[in-house]
Amino acid sequence: MSEGSPTLGAMERTAAQRAFANVLVNTLIANVTTSFLWFALTFWVYIETRSVLATGIIGGAYMLFIAFFAMIFGTIVDRHRKHAVMLMSSVVSAAAFLVAGVLYVWQPESALLDLGGPWFWIFSIVILFGGVIEQLRNIALSTTVTLLVPEERRANANGLVGTVQGLAFLVTSVFSGLSIGFLGMGWTLGIAIAAMVLTLVHLLFIRIPEGAPTPDPDAPSALDFRGSVAAIKLAPGLFALIVFSTFNNLIGGVYMALMDPYGLTLFDAQMWGFALAFSSTGFIIGGALVAKFGLGAKPMRTLLLVVIVMGLLGSLFMLREWWPLYVLGMWVYMALVPPAEAAEQTIIQKVVRFDRQGRVFGVAAAMEAAAAPITAFLIAPIAEFLVIPYMDSSAGQRQWGWLLGEGDARGIALICLFAGLIMVVVGGLAFLTKSYRRLTDLYADAPAQNPQADAGEQADAGDQADAGEQAEVGERADVATAAVPVNAALPGEATDARGTASSGAFVDPVSARGGRASADDSAPPDGDRVRD
Repeated sequence: MSEGSPTLGAMERTAAQRAFANVLVNTLIANVTTSFLWFALTFWVYIETRSVLATGIIGGAYMLFIAFFAMIFGTIVDRHRKHAVMLMSSVVSAAAFLVAGVLYVWQPESALLDLGGPWFWIFSIVILFGGVIEQLRNIALSTTVTLLVPEERRANANGLVGTVQGLAFLVTSVFSGLSIGFLGMGWTLGIAIAAMVLTLVHLLFIRIPEGAPTPDPDAPSALDFRGSVAAIKLAPGLFALIVFSTFNNLIGGVYMALMDPYGLTLFDAQMWGFALAFSSTGFIIGGALVAKFGLGAKPMRTLLLVVIVMGLLGSLFMLREWWPLYVLGMWVYMALVPPAEAAEQTIIQKVVRFDRQGRVFGVAAAMEAAAAPITAFLIAPIAEFLVIPYMDSSAGQRQWGWLLGEGDARGIALICLFAGLIMVVVGGLAFLTKSYRRLTDLYADAPAQNPQADAGEQADAGDQADAGEQAEVGERADVATAAVPVNAALPGEATDARGTASSGAFVDPVSARGGRASADDSAPPDGDRVRD
């Protein structure tokens, strides 16, 4: 960027900070709204139908939708301004929720709750798509951190993003059930539609200082998988990071599948809801700590250490059926999620070119979103038909009773024990890999990215090039004007007795001053157009 006054630089930083704060608030409202309606749909369907199959399909479909669309979303983010992407996300979500509202008014509840009929699936898919499109905004938000936040503060900014997501989870887990219980699905839809419209209106007044993205000639299709792979290959060790995060989500799928059944063994449904809401405050605290202190000079090392601690917690907080141990363990576990996610985002924001970050975040989101439900689908039948019956038998109690104690859910505890230990071992082994060393070195040596400054430099370079071209054209015209007197006859012109051009010739004053038009392009004053 061309050198400017300190005041101008301070104004640009202030505008970027204001834009980032507004985007965070807007994302909070949008995330709360989409999660609120998705959770409410799950609660409503289960309460009305008592079908675990239906709720399981809804949850699995949500994650599979994200896995399918995430790479497309990443390509969209790289090709368009981030503000326009967020607007599109809000418009599509609001439209989907509005269509769901029309369906709810149009069709009786019995038709919408008939699992064998088409309206249940249409209604559910419309709401799920309105929620999944929020992933487009989340990918755009990750790249917006690179756009608006200086490199030394990006880890802190990613911590704020984790805080926002944790707050959204807390609000959603509490108020979705309350809304369905006290207001019903109709009013819940109305609240979601109104909140989404509010998000859209607020977003219209946000200004993100950004330039137009440069089109990528090698990415003509809507799904630029090749460009995503190429961007990942340019950062040695980055693919290993994504695979490692995907593996962690595979282990996380174990907890996703078994956490609720274990909690409902210790609490009734109402108390479990409050316990889950309390433990979700760990997201907020963890994100706030990252926002305050950052991740250190080596976020890759921070990520592996956090994963090892998460594995230890996951293996220990079910060793006894004590609800304080479980709730406190969940709280600490959730507090460690924002640092892990912030570390991955901070690394990608540093080592991947800004114009390809959307596609890389899209690939990571697709792989990680697909991992958890796969494990959840696999571990649930294994737990129900193999491990839990074994731990209820006298042989299982003799084998593991000294470690896991007694209780009704010792089979779940055994599975989580081994899942946590696997996470610890894999995290420890990752320190010994070449990918860890290469990615750590790449992060330390990668040049700082400042997309706003780069856009400014391009604009300044363009202005200077235009000015240089104009000056060069002017100099050539001045030379030509000096070499040929203005009153000299041009080829083909009639001259008077003194050898000057006849009064019928048209002398363009722009040509005489060295402007764009030349004497050869002059037109007679009879109305013919002057050619540039």
